[in-house]
Parts: sequence; C-alpha cells; structure tokens
Amino acid sequence: MSNTFTDTGRYAPAGLEFDRERGTWAMWLFISTEAALFVMLFFTYFYLSFQNSDWPPGEAPPYRLALLMLLVLLSSSGVLHFGELMRRQEHETRARLAVVATLLLGAVFMGLQVYEFREHLSGLTPASNAYGSIFYTITSIHGAHVVTGMAMLGYVLALPDLSSIAMPRPLHNVAIYWHFVDAVWVVIVALLYLWPHL
Repeated sequence: MSNTFTDTGRYAPAGLEFDRERGTWAMWLFISTEAALFVMLFFTYFYLSFQNSDWPPGEAPPYRLALLMLLVLLSSSGVLHFGELMRRQEHETRARLAVVATLLLGAVFMGLQVYEFREHLSGLTPASNAYGSIFYTITSIHGAHVVTGMAMLGYVLALPDLSSIAMPRPLHNVAIYWHFVDAVWVVIVALLYLWPHL
C-alpha cells in the first residue's frame, strides 16, 4: 500500500488519508445544510423588513454588546487557528490549551448573550412584534450552534492524541465548523444590530 505525507509531517497509508479527507468533506456538507438554514432565516428577515415600513418597530436594539460578542468570537477563531498550527507542529499541550481557551471564549459569548437577553433587550420579546420574533429566532438558533461547537471542542479535548495519524483530523474539522459559526455572527451583527441604526 502506498503512503501519503500528512499535514503533521508523518506518513500514513493512502487509504487512511482518504478517510481523513472524507471526514473533512462530510463536515463541509454538514455546514452547507446549516448555511442553507441561516440563508432562509436571513431571507425571512429581509422579507419582513420590506413588508413593514417601520423596521424595526420601536427602538432598534443596542449594538455595543453585540460588537463585544463579535470580538469574543473572532478572538476565539484566532485562538483555535493557533491551536491548529500547534497540532500540525505536534505541540500537543499548546494545541489543547488553545482548545480550552476557545471553549472559555465560547462560554463568555453565551454568558454575554444571556445577559443581553435579560438586561439589554428586556423590552423586546419574541411576542413583541415581527422583528422580535425573527430576532430571537435567529440569535437563539445561532446560540444553539455555538453550544454545539463547544460540545464538539469538548469531544476533541477528550481525545488521547490530537496529532494521531489514525484520526480523521478532528481538530481541523471542528475548527471549520467553529469558524463558520463565527462568520454567521458577523452577518447577524450587520443585519440585526447595525442595519436598523442606519
């Protein structure tokens, strides 16, 4: 059986490398379905905005906390990317610390979102109006994706060897998902928080 040079600098059987690539493509396929979900939600948001001359009805939600949450998620993406680089260089401890830091930043994001729902948006509820309904639908579904990403990172952290050639690049695949979730928040901040203030 022929060998293939892996991204950690070690050789692996060609069949094993195919399995690793298949895992990555499976993650991209999963993300494409999730992206379609958010596209439909954003389309609904635009549709409702065009159907209502006053959008959003009432006062637009404050955006400063949302920008702070964006900074937290973007920082987590940078930290996780660093962890990927450390994994490729077989610095196991540094890679794991990066995963832990990403998990902590994810927890900070969720804490800020709960605080926002309870304090900053006390006058806006899902039953307030169409804007409140779509706002909470989009942000809650995104929050569920963040929690899912954190669960994936927890699974990666529990693995015995992040650099093992016998594993289908779990950290890399989870990082793809995490970066996707972070990118979605960029769009959410632009549409739900900043656009109403223009």
